[in-house]
Amino acid sequence: MAFKGAETYIAKSEIELHITPRMANRHGLITGATGTGKTVTLQVLAESFSLQGVPVFMTDIKGDLSGISKAGVPGQKILERVEKLQLQGYENRGFPVCFWDVFGEQGHPMRTTISEMGPLLLSRLLNLNDTQEGVLNLAFKIADDAGLLLLDLKDLTSLLEYIGNNRNNFTVSYGNISAASVGAIQRNLLVLEQQGAAHFFGEPAFDIHDLMQTDSDGKGVLNLLAADKLMHSPRIYSTFLLWLLSELFEELPEAGDLEKPKLVFFFDEAHLLFNEAPKILLDKIEQVVRLIRSKGVGVYFVTQNPLDIPDSVLGQMGNRVQHALRAFTPRDQKAVKAAATTFRVNPNLNVEAAITELGVGEALVSFLDAKGIPMMVERALILPPASQIGPITSEERERIIRKSDVYGVYEKVLDRESAFEILQDRVNESNRLKSEADEAAAEAKEKLTRAKEEAAMARAQSAKERAERSQKRANPDIFAELTKQVGRTATRTLGNELGRTLVRGLFGSLFGGSRKR
Repeated sequence: MAFKGAETYIAKSEIELHITPRMANRHGLITGATGTGKTVTLQVLAESFSLQGVPVFMTDIKGDLSGISKAGVPGQKILERVEKLQLQGYENRGFPVCFWDVFGEQGHPMRTTISEMGPLLLSRLLNLNDTQEGVLNLAFKIADDAGLLLLDLKDLTSLLEYIGNNRNNFTVSYGNISAASVGAIQRNLLVLEQQGAAHFFGEPAFDIHDLMQTDSDGKGVLNLLAADKLMHSPRIYSTFLLWLLSELFEELPEAGDLEKPKLVFFFDEAHLLFNEAPKILLDKIEQVVRLIRSKGVGVYFVTQNPLDIPDSVLGQMGNRVQHALRAFTPRDQKAVKAAATTFRVNPNLNVEAAITELGVGEALVSFLDAKGIPMMVERALILPPASQIGPITSEERERIIRKSDVYGVYEKVLDRESAFEILQDRVNESNRLKSEADEAAAEAKEKLTRAKEEAAMARAQSAKERAERSQKRANPDIFAELTKQVGRTATRTLGNELGRTLVRGLFGSLFGGSRKR
């Protein structure tokens, strides 16, 4: 778009509606039912920021936004819109794009470490209850105290296994650690890994400064995260983007009021961020959104219904584009009324009625002026994008990826020594020492058995020898004496028997004794 003020020109009613660069970091909201033109509005805003030299981060849920890298070919509807809005000098052009993908398939990989994610976001990612979250916090504390790096899922898995097997050793210093809670966290980690989250954790970790680049012409680079596959796991998607926001908040220095943002962050399908989020996390989100503008970052939520955003966050959305809403159900009607009341009143416009009447590409628009005051809401047509509407081919995407300044930085996974390796070494060392101790004990037992047997044999031999010596000392001629005694006894016995026989024979003969027949 080469016409006057193209860098900030977004929509037109009776007047041109421009987004004020100094107020672009006061955040924004794009809402509307499916098919009403939210994606094209996001594309037009991204082009505007790029022309201002402001880098952009946005998620490409359906793959449609990849066309922003290529000049559009105006069709009949585009030409009609250009003519209706009297856009003199309108021209098609592509914009500098950097593709990212958690899975590394449609862009450069984006990773973080377990430690950088932290226990709060991990608890949300794992859907833990309060007790389990407490145990996870203790696990991080134990890792910190022991100097254990938590880089990827296998590090956290190994740490939990180590704590579970040795939890009694941590009771005094850290309190009771429930085996059931450890087991529940381990099971949820397994589910998370099956959903593909292992791709998200590891090194090299993503450097947020790689989002804030401009090309040789000074245009801001548009960072597109391929989210079509990531959206199959909504909890991973929303937690990943929340982590990215928190990293921007933690890493960027205070910038004060800048002439234009350092980065604009579009959070598509924003309702996923707030679904079932515990209060502590909602408080954290509110804090980040409230304070991150002082770091020079503008956050723009994209969702179907303004009721998807908590009031505490909704109140901070200064720049608003409201596409058509349907009012078929009581909740829809409530959303229409809520949306109508958030705009600065325009006496010439019935906002509540207009919300249900808006056509495709038409919206209620209110931006902040140079003083930060919301402009009166206008019913306007969104400008047509200069870039292609719809996706580019996979071959075109691959060429852009390979020409990127960050190509090769994140493609190769690093696996340096961390908790997994250290704990594995400890387990191996413990097993080795146990094995050595078992072998030493078995050897000692065997030696003791042999010693006992030898001692018993020695005692038996000694006893035998003592007995023999004792007998010899007490009766030195015992065998000779026994022989003599036996001989004398035998002689006497023989003599006595013979004498008795002779006497019986003699007396019987003398007295005439005879045996009766």
